Amino acid sequence: MNTDEATQRMNFHQAVLVSGLVDPEKYRSLVQSLSSDSSDGDNSSSLSAEVISAELIKLGEITAYQAEQLRLGRTKFRLGPYLITEGIGQGGMGQVFKGVHEVMGRECAVKVLPLEKSTDESRAAFQHEIRLQAGLDSPYLVRAFDAGRDGNVHYLVTEFVPGNDLRHLVRANGPLSMEAAALIISDAARGLQYAHDLGMVHRDIKPGNILVTVDGHAKVSDIGLAVWTMSLDADPRAGKIVGTADYLSPEQIRDPASIGPLSDLYSLGCTLYFAVTGKVPFPGGDSRSKCRRHCEQTPWHPRRFASNLSEEFVDVIADMMEKEPSRRIRSASEVVDRLEAWASSSEDVVVLPIDRQVWTPPPPPKEPSQLKDSLEAHEPSGSSNSWGATSENQSDEYSLVPLIPQDQAGESAKIASHLVNPLAAPKGAAGYGVAVAIALAIAVPVCLLIGAVIGFLVRGVLD
Repeated sequence: MNTDEATQRMNFHQAVLVSGLVDPEKYRSLVQSLSSDSSDGDNSSSLSAEVISAELIKLGEITAYQAEQLRLGRTKFRLGPYLITEGIGQGGMGQVFKGVHEVMGRECAVKVLPLEKSTDESRAAFQHEIRLQAGLDSPYLVRAFDAGRDGNVHYLVTEFVPGNDLRHLVRANGPLSMEAAALIISDAARGLQYAHDLGMVHRDIKPGNILVTVDGHAKVSDIGLAVWTMSLDADPRAGKIVGTADYLSPEQIRDPASIGPLSDLYSLGCTLYFAVTGKVPFPGGDSRSKCRRHCEQTPWHPRRFASNLSEEFVDVIADMMEKEPSRRIRSASEVVDRLEAWASSSEDVVVLPIDRQVWTPPPPPKEPSQLKDSLEAHEPSGSSNSWGATSENQSDEYSLVPLIPQDQAGESAKIASHLVNPLAAPKGAAGYGVAVAIALAIAVPVCLLIGAVIGFLVRGVLD
């Protein structure tokens, strides 16, 4: 055993004792027991951190997450009365852990807020928001239990929601069905309506802030936390764009000081778009580019990525994502009503033709060159509208099927190249006659030559 290994193992032993996770006497007794059972006798220094931590996990003294941190020499697992047991994730608002209240035994989520955001003004605003959150009691909102400070660390404690957030769910499993997406977004809309009725605006609705339970329902998280990211203004929200560029409403970008509940609905529409397509409305580019496109452009039609979406379902997304607030769905409750047909049904929905013109149409499919003229001849005529999309009688352009499948067209061409003479004659009877004449002109002299050679040989034998 070299010096580095000994130092690492000694650090692990020290970390266990300093952390306070395991009773010192119990730990020493365990080490002695493992040492006596090992081939090296009672030399405890020969035990690896992995062996000891595995036994501690088996006995329920520590979690796998704590064991990993201890092996790295980290010893702080408590924030106030909360014991950190697992790492959940990290986002723009800081790290999130799973914790347990040491007295009450209640599991919870502990969010550690970034130290660099801690100013007098932000702390005052944060405390005000936490007081508002403490009064929220809806099954569709993540409830806030507690907030506190441990040294320089500020933290928020909320209910722990088993499951995953919508962003990770879609990234891992692909786009959701209309029914699953409708149920999740409906639950989120119910939570938003509750908050809107109390005068609160979330300002940062996105898939990462919608937690999906194991039974497919949803809770909205982080209401009010966006205030923590503000600067030193007396009113932290005034004139500041708060949110994520992929889901910002146009009015959030143009006049962030005057946003209201309708801004949350636009962001929720972008979230629904992502849930059923697996794509953000405006992929690519930097934040400035995304903001400009939210204000000026329309996204691809959702059925470009999910052809099974019904047009009525697409209409709901479109009405939620109207750029002018006056034309947008008027409330979160209306979102729930519009999605009810899918959220309460598991039956397949008939796919209807695309007739809404608020989406940028996809480019025409790439057809084999030999089919181009045929498709253009059969393409329905119609005038374009202001969105650059075709008129209603052109809706079939999204379902055009090549006469020869694209994956077979190339193979067909190869086969034809072997069957067709490179010196193919012109079309028509005259052309055919010319071809026959050329063939005879070539073939007959050869036959005569062969016959002459054979005759000469036979004659020589006879002689």
